[in-house]
Amino acid sequence: MPAKTPVTPWPVLRSYTGEHLARVALPVGGIGTGTVSFCGWGAWRHWELMNRPAKGFTPTGQGGASAFLALRAARRGEAAVTRLLEGPLPVGEWEGEEGSPARQAGLPRFRRCTFRAAYPLAQLDLADEAVPLQAAVQVFNPLVPGDCARSSLPVALVRVVLRNRARAPVSASVAAALPNFIGMDGFTVRLDEFRGKYFPAGAAGNRNTWCQSGGLRGVRLDSAGVPGTHPAWGTMALATTARRGVTHRTAWADYSWNDAVLDFWDDFSADGRLDPRTAKTDTPNAALAVEAEVPPMGERTVEFILAWHFPNRENWGHGPAHQPVIVGNHYAQPFADAWAAAVHSAKAWPALERDTVAFVRGVTDCDLPAEVREAALFNLSTLRSQTCFRTADGRFFGWEGCFDRNGSCHGNCTHVWNYEHATAHLFPELARSMRETEFSEYAMQADGLMTFRVPLPLRPAAGPLYAAADGQMGCLLKLHREWRLSGDTAWLRALWPRARAALEFAWQPGGWDADQDGVMEGVQHNTMDVEYFGPNPQMASWYLGALRATEEMARALGEAEFAAKCRGLFERGRAWVDANLFNGDYYEHEIRPVTDWSRVRPGLVIGMGGKNPSDPDYQLGAGCLIDQLAGQVNAHFEGLGHLLDPVHEREALRAVLAHNRRHGFEAHFNHMRSYVLGDETALLMASYPRGRRPARPFPYYTEVMTGFEYCVALHLAQEGMVRDALKVVRDIRARYDGRKRNPFDEAECGHHYARALNSWGLIPALTGFHYSALTGDLALAPSPRRVRWFWSTGRAWGVVEQAPTRRRTKVTLTCLGGRLRLKRLTLTGRGACEWRTEKTLAPGRPVSVEIAPAA
Repeated sequence: MPAKTPVTPWPVLRSYTGEHLARVALPVGGIGTGTVSFCGWGAWRHWELMNRPAKGFTPTGQGGASAFLALRAARRGEAAVTRLLEGPLPVGEWEGEEGSPARQAGLPRFRRCTFRAAYPLAQLDLADEAVPLQAAVQVFNPLVPGDCARSSLPVALVRVVLRNRARAPVSASVAAALPNFIGMDGFTVRLDEFRGKYFPAGAAGNRNTWCQSGGLRGVRLDSAGVPGTHPAWGTMALATTARRGVTHRTAWADYSWNDAVLDFWDDFSADGRLDPRTAKTDTPNAALAVEAEVPPMGERTVEFILAWHFPNRENWGHGPAHQPVIVGNHYAQPFADAWAAAVHSAKAWPALERDTVAFVRGVTDCDLPAEVREAALFNLSTLRSQTCFRTADGRFFGWEGCFDRNGSCHGNCTHVWNYEHATAHLFPELARSMRETEFSEYAMQADGLMTFRVPLPLRPAAGPLYAAADGQMGCLLKLHREWRLSGDTAWLRALWPRARAALEFAWQPGGWDADQDGVMEGVQHNTMDVEYFGPNPQMASWYLGALRATEEMARALGEAEFAAKCRGLFERGRAWVDANLFNGDYYEHEIRPVTDWSRVRPGLVIGMGGKNPSDPDYQLGAGCLIDQLAGQVNAHFEGLGHLLDPVHEREALRAVLAHNRRHGFEAHFNHMRSYVLGDETALLMASYPRGRRPARPFPYYTEVMTGFEYCVALHLAQEGMVRDALKVVRDIRARYDGRKRNPFDEAECGHHYARALNSWGLIPALTGFHYSALTGDLALAPSPRRVRWFWSTGRAWGVVEQAPTRRRTKVTLTCLGGRLRLKRLTLTGRGACEWRTEKTLAPGRPVSVEIAPAA
């Protein structure tokens, strides 16, 4: 029986209408589970469930039908109306070789729609004067900070809300249809000789079965023909929580000429019920229909659950040389199949929704600019895309991004994942997993070389392995972060021998800093996918940050002598960089060729950069680089202070804004990938305001990439240059407006690129939030006005409110999830409150203090 309780309104951060619906595709799925995207007008596309990316893949079954929702509504004495629960097709969907290429393009649909989003919550509002009900489709997958298990469920939870604004009751029925496409991952194809094009293939002996258990009624989808070891083998489920008024089909009519759709539409339109059909097909369609009586001026809801279970994830790699090995999926371990996942999720639905909404509302209702909240929240979708996964043993892995059909650039790439700040603050279990892999026998040689791309399945590191200078140094900063946020010194101690070796590797003959003067003069492979020859600011910032982080960790572990060495190298290195690389405007790269490759330590040259060491191509040189101070961002978050002269750093940031920010790209030359076009505004990767551009600079210098732009925005915010920081963020989000690009997919080398996860750092950067579980200290920037901000430490999350008066500021800290150990609360530069004994904050137990300026 459909629910009668009115639905609590969800928070909304951004609404899309008209032409801004065209590119909207919100990924729905858990961490490591794969996703299906809910599109701006209500279509379900990009079915990326079967252990690989599948952009543009819309599977079909009988009659060429894809998944959809439909409504039948009839006011007493009037003819019934049947509509897809979708809005108008975007104009770009109208033309193809046989008319519109969109599935169900010719079925009746609502005239108007608005897509409202606050990731992971999506709501499609539908209206049409010819339909006696207003409808809303609410879709989400749970996302609860600190709770990986509940944030990794392989489900889409769907609620259809029917609202009757008239004074007469309306009889309604909602249908959900799903083809059984098990075995079809969007990669395996067959050739249609008639049309001369390829279509998805792979299904074999698929079957659908009616199920009724665990409070659910629905259809279980499996396969008797797809091999049980295939990555696209598994189960799916389509279920409803309704207890009465449920009819179903396990197959549609076995008709030709797409008449299976005609038969379904006629059957459903006749009385809102589904009569059974039988068919012999490899891709039978499942369908449910739920009847509901909507009272005058009232509403009813119908709930569906789409669940999936595809356990056979393979190791990364592709091509003829790839040797596939099943590494499994952690999300699949707790459940026997998709039906079990659906039952579990249905029972937990109220709590899952409550906690997800609390998290989202904590962000949407905080007093930070809308573009900041949007960038931070919407990019979390990358954690749930095929960019990220957990193997059966629970370890967390990530590609750099996703190509349409394959992962992009394997191996937890250290120099890309250096930039992200989301996992540590929201899911520390995932961040710690990455550190445990990096500082392990699987990623490091005995001499301290850390491969920047770890293999799967994991095996002891053996050559040839390659190191990235920025990646390896950044891992030390991230290790410090995970230690600081957890307070777990025993965990750090276990990883310390390899962490120390990772730093000492820089000092080897032919290495990055062979003369141990705190400056990387050697050949440095880096995130630009080439090698820089000689000292440069980008690697310097990561190296200096690593020296400071390692100094602090060594001192905490009782290695005072090593800590002192790190400090000495840091002081000498920073002095040299400021004296020799700062040109009065920004930091430059001093190119230092080498006579031959024998002078370079093995493992430092990947082969993608210059071929002639005595005259190397692909250098930065005199360029003004967008992230020339990237390591400083992480160092600031770690409370390690300025790595270089703070006056010079701020000048360099101003230079990036002055020289690299472009308003309009009509006249801009870019021979590489185009992530910005036309009249858009963005920050270039590099510019050459002083001339002296190398004939062939590093490959990406003419491009624009959001992850690097966020890095600049973070540093600007940390230095107090807030207006400039917000301009950068605003420029990015204006480009991902739903009309031109998908707001939930910031691409770089592939969709859902990991580097853009650094946008979560905007929240702590703009609020001055810093927490150390080592000391129980929590610090915030003081606000001159009343504010409410979101905060998260990974193990706890909540909101903080400041209410300043002329003499003091009242601070109220509320924990909404997890537990927070607190000894001292500081308003930076204003004052602090310290307790004699440590407090533990838990949900429902806020703490309020008044902080006056220090005497």
